[in-house]
Amino acid sequence: MNLRILPAIADPDTARATATLLSQLPGAEPAAAVPDSTTLLNTLGSLAASGVEELPEVVLVHEDIGPVPALELVREVALRFPAVGVVLLCADHGPALYSAAMDAGARGVIALPLSYDELAPRVQTAATWATGVRRHLGAGEETFTGGTVVTVSGAKGGVGATVTAVQLALAARASGRSVALADMDLQTGDIASYLDVRFRRSIADLAEINDISARVLADAMFTHSSGIALLLSPAEGEQGEAVTDRAARQIVTALRARYDVVVVDCGSQLSGASAVAVEAADTALLVTTPDVVAVRAAKRMVRLWDRLQVRKPQDTCVVVNRYSRHTEIQPALIERITGTRAARSTVPAAFKELQSVVDSGRMHELDGRSTVKQALWSLAAELGIVGDAGRGGPAAAERTPHRLGRRAERRAIGRGTDNTASSGGSRT
Repeated sequence: MNLRILPAIADPDTARATATLLSQLPGAEPAAAVPDSTTLLNTLGSLAASGVEELPEVVLVHEDIGPVPALELVREVALRFPAVGVVLLCADHGPALYSAAMDAGARGVIALPLSYDELAPRVQTAATWATGVRRHLGAGEETFTGGTVVTVSGAKGGVGATVTAVQLALAARASGRSVALADMDLQTGDIASYLDVRFRRSIADLAEINDISARVLADAMFTHSSGIALLLSPAEGEQGEAVTDRAARQIVTALRARYDVVVVDCGSQLSGASAVAVEAADTALLVTTPDVVAVRAAKRMVRLWDRLQVRKPQDTCVVVNRYSRHTEIQPALIERITGTRAARSTVPAAFKELQSVVDSGRMHELDGRSTVKQALWSLAAELGIVGDAGRGGPAAAERTPHRLGRRAERRAIGRGTDNTASSGGSRT
């Protein structure tokens, strides 16, 4: 039996020593060690997209891996990739740690420094378990590895992150997928205002819960008339402090396990909770406008994410809002300045289309002919979070999204000056 093993070890010397021992295992095919938790999850996600049979049988997680703590990483891998056996490598292998590792979903614990006599049976046992799970599921069958998480952050306040998040969620829901929209702008979240929702529970109610079951999660969420499940920010901003990094990771994991698409509004300020969401996301969007101040803010945010090992610039997608061809700063220039990639779908400067639904809190009733809605629904299709029913945008039966985009752009250019002036400091 070929035994594929993927180590997640940050220290190069430990990684080399581990690779030497793994190469001695019969039938072992050890892969090159990944240096951090983000790379590990991205690697497993890419392999899972090709089929469960492409995943390694065993993943070794070293206790010093980062930025996600080792036990949290074990839990994340076990939940998202249930057909992979996870083994924890740690110096302290006492009863308390062993129990915590088993609770997190590990299939074994190996003491450091490594020895072949202990490594071989633990890895073989985990591999046998993973093979049995795959045989039970059927190697050729699709297995649910969790929904898609998309975070939407603003380069600065007022660039349109919340409107973007709401419309992406509406687009995904219109295509028939189950959708959760979470507000992780913990002090100044506005999703409830945009959708005219008053609900006494919030994300803070989940902060102190260690095991978020389906029923507990459902009690904390509000089902909107559009069909979207909302997890709102606290009405009192100070309650947001209760949502720690660990709580945020558990909440995002619980949402991913129960919904096809999870859209998270992270606001324009980086907190521990929003950083966890951005790090765990399959797609991280950064919304900016084509002006010097906003682009500088976007560059500052991208560099902050990179320094804190939250997100690499090349893994970040910039969405340009209030765009027209007359603006001096074009998406290609923003790509070069920030080191990110820009979404092909840009959002035109047309705040007048939004003003009535923003003031009434009826964002879900935005006219399907709105150029802003057409652009954001085309963005949803570009991100792959809509099914076939939603790929044509809000007027799919009449036009294709590309035709919609071009017509919307021509209309926006024709009135770009007036709309840009009228938007002022308003959020689009």
